[in-house]
Amino acid sequence: MRPERALAEALDQEVLVLDGGLSNQLEAQGCDLSDALWSARLLADGPEQIEAAHTAYVRAGARVLITSSYQATFEGFAHRGIGRAEAEGLLARSVELARAAGDRAAREVWVAGSVGPYGAMLADGSEYRGGYGLSVRELERFHRPRIEALAAAGPDVLALETVPDADEAEALLRAAAGCGVPVWLTYTVAGGRTRAGQDLAEAFALAAGQEQVIAVGVNCCEPEEVGPAAALAAETTGKPVVVYPNSGEVWDAREREWRGAGTFDPGAARQWAAAGARLIGGCCRVGPDRVAALADVVSAAVENPWSP
Repeated sequence: MRPERALAEALDQEVLVLDGGLSNQLEAQGCDLSDALWSARLLADGPEQIEAAHTAYVRAGARVLITSSYQATFEGFAHRGIGRAEAEGLLARSVELARAAGDRAAREVWVAGSVGPYGAMLADGSEYRGGYGLSVRELERFHRPRIEALAAAGPDVLALETVPDADEAEALLRAAAGCGVPVWLTYTVAGGRTRAGQDLAEAFALAAGQEQVIAVGVNCCEPEEVGPAAALAAETTGKPVVVYPNSGEVWDAREREWRGAGTFDPGAARQWAAAGARLIGGCCRVGPDRVAALADVVSAAVENPWSP
């Protein structure tokens, strides 16, 4: 159902379950995501598949759906011969598809408009390195048009996600200022630092005191990174924390396959919430089954409050 509360208000009252990796659910539905636009290609070629993937997460218990716009940019669409007006329509469609799936739920479901990093547009993995050689101002100019288009489509929040370094976080926050939609900010991290190797407390501190930012945290990282990062985000910013790690498997870029055992444990949500997390979900390789398990953990905690 359409939310009756602002997301920030809901976070004061309960822990909410996010969805999981959209791409792996689309692949499970038989979609080919080998294109440089990744899942964003389906906004034009298969929107019904995106809505079906969102619906799978709603049925699993997700209360917040992240749109398929992570890799959707004006520049990326232009490389496919899609003009600006059509691209704006596709960005708006990403919000509409998530909203349609959420509206059919029996409980409130919020929509988060995904704003991926500059490296996602390059489709070369550079979002896991950062340091693109662009200034903060140049990154701000890149991000602003997409943020404005997504904000105009009416999501409940913008997810400034998978951010590899503090420079891009600063650019994203500047670009989102005044757009009329609250945001959350999540870094992708490794070894307790940003992917670019910066101090994580200093990176989180960029969001402290910014009223538009309703949650801060990490995503697209190893599950083992989450607990310490969540505690640090809460301590540094005083804001609710948002976490959605990967499965723990490792992507082999040469062989183009996932390797290793997954380490994502839905039961860890208790510790993450105790550290300050109010939005908890999954990213790459975390599907509806694990989101359903997360939802069970959160539901059980209603009668048994969170504890370390």
